[in-house]
Amino acid sequence: MGLFNRNNKTKKNKGTAEGQNLVVPAHIAIIPDGNRRWAKERMLPVAAGHKEGAEVFRRMVRHAESLGVKYITFYAFSTENWKREASEVETLMKLLLNFLVNSEKELGKDKDKIRIKVIGDRTRLSEDLQREIARVEKETENNTAITANMAINYGGRDELTNGVREIAEKVKNGELNPEEITEDTVESHLYTAGTPDPDLLIRTSGEERISNYLLWQLAYTEFYFTEKNWPDFNKHDLEEAIKAYSNRHRRFGGA
Repeated sequence: MGLFNRNNKTKKNKGTAEGQNLVVPAHIAIIPDGNRRWAKERMLPVAAGHKEGAEVFRRMVRHAESLGVKYITFYAFSTENWKREASEVETLMKLLLNFLVNSEKELGKDKDKIRIKVIGDRTRLSEDLQREIARVEKETENNTAITANMAINYGGRDELTNGVREIAEKVKNGELNPEEITEDTVESHLYTAGTPDPDLLIRTSGEERISNYLLWQLAYTEFYFTEKNWPDFNKHDLEEAIKAYSNRHRRFGGA
């Protein structure tokens, strides 16, 4: 039967296995940390770590969908990552472009299940990358099994600043009154507009901070940290994180 039984879910997205009720998060956010560390430990070039991390990304999206997760958001490239060595930035951009160019092959049998979306400021990305992002988003927009958000040139403060600027412009143009601004107004001007906030955040490689990631969206998210580097993260680890989440009592700000 396996740990998660998709056929026994309730409206609250609960799966039952081996007599235990497990709550499957609707949305999982991931900070896939440790690619460089993984490569260094094996005396491999940094590029090898990022390539292996990309493979894990593909496997985790597929496995998350099989468990009933509806959204999964990866921190693929932050606004701060531009400060890294030029060769490493080039490697990351090539990996992202290669995935998008070959998306039908990369997604394989799941090509009609997975919706790909990119969140972040695209203006600094190459024309080739921007073009492929637009193409893949359009081609997968009707896929409903799972949405895989790729945060590229993303920063939480940048996102909020951009959203505030858009709202201020509407106020300036008389399209919006200041007293009409609500949390929903702010949410609708974020890169993640229309996507529910993450239920669970997973960060690998032993780091325990959010690193300017989804600052607004993580307000009531449960955090799960693991010592494993991202290239070593596997299906069992994802299930363990979900099991830990199932045992949390979410209060959403209450006592």
